[in-house]
Amino acid sequence: MGAARLAMVVGLKTRHADGSAGDANYGLIGTGYTRYRQPDPHIASLIAKGLGDARTVLNVGAGAGSYEPLDRQVTAVEPSESMRAQRPAHLPVALDAVAERLPFADGSFDASMATFTVHQWSDLNVGLAEMRRVTRGPVLILSCDPLALDRFWLHAYAPEAIAVEAGRYPPIAAIAAALGGRTETLQVPIPLDCTDGFGEAYYGRPERLLDPGARQANSAWSFVDPAVGERFVAELTRDLDSGICASSRSSTAR
Repeated sequence: MGAARLAMVVGLKTRHADGSAGDANYGLIGTGYTRYRQPDPHIASLIAKGLGDARTVLNVGAGAGSYEPLDRQVTAVEPSESMRAQRPAHLPVALDAVAERLPFADGSFDASMATFTVHQWSDLNVGLAEMRRVTRGPVLILSCDPLALDRFWLHAYAPEAIAVEAGRYPPIAAIAAALGGRTETLQVPIPLDCTDGFGEAYYGRPERLLDPGARQANSAWSFVDPAVGERFVAELTRDLDSGICASSRSSTAR
């Protein structure tokens, strides 16, 4: 219990000025986030299925509200003030809190969810234990498999960005082990025309990632030297102009 409390205190002390509780400072990189990061309907339908018949849902690390179901009672938790401010008016106001210390009683929700956020947490085990504690039913985690990231076409152009992501995302097996109990791991297909602008979503339209705003909406780019981005733009522009199919240089299968 002492270690868990210490981890939670550390998580709170290391928050950025806007409240961001992970390694990325969304007060700097989160502006215009919703312009690029819109929920994809195919992925949203899989999330809805995973939540089952839950009526009350907790969304941890909720960000600007992507993938929050509109037909259920959602409680959102998001530490970044910048991200909370970008939530559309039709979604509930998000509470300022972190995964490692959820301000709810045991078993408060039918289900809970966390999408593209666990790599930001200061303590994965404590955060997932908290989600289990406050949830009566399923706990749904949407994340990237760090062992598969080098199959992404971007690895051919910016391996530094891929290395950063691979080091930040926890292994899928670690997430399952931390959740405990009975777990199921499902592969989530990424549509060719995916509307959510996470990095892998651009495999069918790599030219979109030439937009600095699109890269800024993916936190990995904030951890690499600006020269990496400049090289990426130059090399991808060259290949696109010459007609080389960038995606053919590295498999995008997931």
